Amino acid sequence: MSRKIILLITASVFGLIALSFIQAYLIKNTYYLRKEAFIDKANDQVTKIGSYGTPIDSIFDAISDTFIKDLDKYNVKKVSKEELLDRLRHISDSLNPRFIKEYEKEINFKEIGYNLKYHRQLKDLVILDSLRTDTIFNNNSGKALKLVGHSFDSNPELLIGNSTWETSRTFEERVQGRIQKIKYHLIFETSNYINIDDWKKIILNEMRSLLLFSFCIFIFVIALFYYSIKNLITQKKISDIKTDFINNITHELKTPLSTLSLATKILKKEDNNASVIENTINTIERQNLRLQKLIDQVLNNSLGYQDLELHKLTVKSVPLISEIVNDFKIAHEETILLDLDVSEENNTLNLDKFYITTAIVNILENAVKYGATEIKVSSFVKNNYWNLEINDNGIGISKKNQKLIFNKFFRAENKDVHNVKGLGLGLYYTHQILKAHNGSISVNSEKGKGTRFTIVLPINKL
Repeated sequence: MSRKIILLITASVFGLIALSFIQAYLIKNTYYLRKEAFIDKANDQVTKIGSYGTPIDSIFDAISDTFIKDLDKYNVKKVSKEELLDRLRHISDSLNPRFIKEYEKEINFKEIGYNLKYHRQLKDLVILDSLRTDTIFNNNSGKALKLVGHSFDSNPELLIGNSTWETSRTFEERVQGRIQKIKYHLIFETSNYINIDDWKKIILNEMRSLLLFSFCIFIFVIALFYYSIKNLITQKKISDIKTDFINNITHELKTPLSTLSLATKILKKEDNNASVIENTINTIERQNLRLQKLIDQVLNNSLGYQDLELHKLTVKSVPLISEIVNDFKIAHEETILLDLDVSEENNTLNLDKFYITTAIVNILENAVKYGATEIKVSSFVKNNYWNLEINDNGIGISKKNQKLIFNKFFRAENKDVHNVKGLGLGLYYTHQILKAHNGSISVNSEKGKGTRFTIVLPINKL
């Protein structure tokens, strides 16, 4: 793969990652905006329920009025700080059932579509006077003091606001035998919390259209990226294969043409005897035949299996394969040890003998071309299909190339075998022939351990 393609893929991947982060960031921001709007809406509902003059507002007034009376006792040291807080808890607990009843009555009337719970808890309680600053309660201690509302754990994300109530009062205190009027300022700060069952799920449900659209866009971009890169790599491979094909066919044509050129020069010589002329003419005929076969190979292999014109005959399997193997053995008896093992009955096949012979010979030639010294051919029947296995001890085919060897113009590059000629059409042509016969071909191989091709053809049932 060229460096430009690698850089392009790398840049595209980084672009896709960046796009994913941007999309995630925008979705996150949208979620927070929806959450704020959701909480604001809930806060608005609660605020209207507890607005001035409502039954719930009167409950807050009752709590504050009673607490002020107890606070005067605290200032003259008739009750301790702990007792003052206990009295506040007691007042709140006694009025809380009434508060919840009024609250749920109002919230059910509004029909907001979800279970909205609420409570108010004490945050800070501070007394300021001319003599001291007295912090009676501070929520930072970690112990919450619920005033009114439902019982649930306070979630900082669902804090809808803080309320501060301030008042100034005067009380009398005897100091060194004299009664003094002391003014004090009360700061009563509360925190308001809401709780909604599955509130996050409600927000996400409101965003479902956006999330679905974003997901579809993301999948579409990934699919487009994958398809584009795949096509780019495929086009690059096709370009390389075509270039390799042109180089190979140029090499294949160059040899016979050079021979013909030399033969022509010989014939031009005036001192040639009859023997030289005859030999030269024979050479011209052979090279002409070689060129014709080369051209026919290219033309035939340009056809797909639908374009092959088959002339099918009823053929017995054993004589067919015996004839093909014996002819091939005679042609290569000095270089190949060829063994035929036919353990089947003599089955009947319906096929074009010429094309099937060509297909089988292509596989045998391929074995010789890639270093095989021993070939074993065997046939058997399995599931009413005739199977022909061709095993060789050649250099083998890598797993990667096994997926490509039946492609047009594909030629495996092997450093172990030099000067391997061919156009990369033989196995493609074989594959097309077998498809035209409603058959199939498969390969099983391992580098350095040889190759097994399996041809499967339907048996003709008479």
